[in-house]
Amino acid sequence: MVIVLTAIVAGFAATMLANLITTVYLHRALSHRALALAAPVRAVCRILVWISTGIRPRQWVAVHRKHHAYTDVEGDPHSPVLLGWWRVQLTNVALYRRAVREPELVARHARDLPADRWDRWLFDRSLVGLGIGIAILVAILGPWSGLLAAFIHANLYLATSAAVNGMGHHFGRRPYPNGAGNLQWLAFLTAGEGLHNNHHAAPTSARLSHRWFEIDFGWWVIRLLSWFRLAKVRLVGRSVRL
Repeated sequence: MVIVLTAIVAGFAATMLANLITTVYLHRALSHRALALAAPVRAVCRILVWISTGIRPRQWVAVHRKHHAYTDVEGDPHSPVLLGWWRVQLTNVALYRRAVREPELVARHARDLPADRWDRWLFDRSLVGLGIGIAILVAILGPWSGLLAAFIHANLYLATSAAVNGMGHHFGRRPYPNGAGNLQWLAFLTAGEGLHNNHHAAPTSARLSHRWFEIDFGWWVIRLLSWFRLAKVRLVGRSVRL
């Protein structure tokens, strides 16, 4: 019982960390250039993305930018309007993999993020990164708790990421006239990403919460980094005040 509880807590914590890095680094900083991170923070984020998700940032950015370029019309890599939200929820990984196999995807949508020598030598080796992440969990928690925590983290991260793309374009409040919805419960799990209607209303905003009752953990972290001069906010939504 202790092993299971430890694994659940550790898996959930790992997912929250991965989602935080995803929204602050991959989404707001790289994809939309809403903020600039200091070099040490970028290095840490790059490593954490690698060992917690195995994602290649330039590919994630390219897929996301294509989503904004073709939101809910032909060409959108993961549109519930075209495919149904349940299919996106269940097959989001397959849809992502199909998108990154497009020959010109990165060249067209992420040309500002060319692969460097660190990518070629290290960070493009996704399985190595994931293996290191699992090894860290095993070293800290022991073999059974560590492996179970890794399993929980993988499934929870994939499920919450899929929910942003699937549920986030089908359910939720729509204060702005676009096809996405605000789901605060999903925002809790994804460090703000569930406030998806707000995001599509102001894609280049570093802050996803636009109202006093909306909670965006990613924005709290950005503000903290800003106080320590480790981040500089470039863009916010029209209704947002710093």
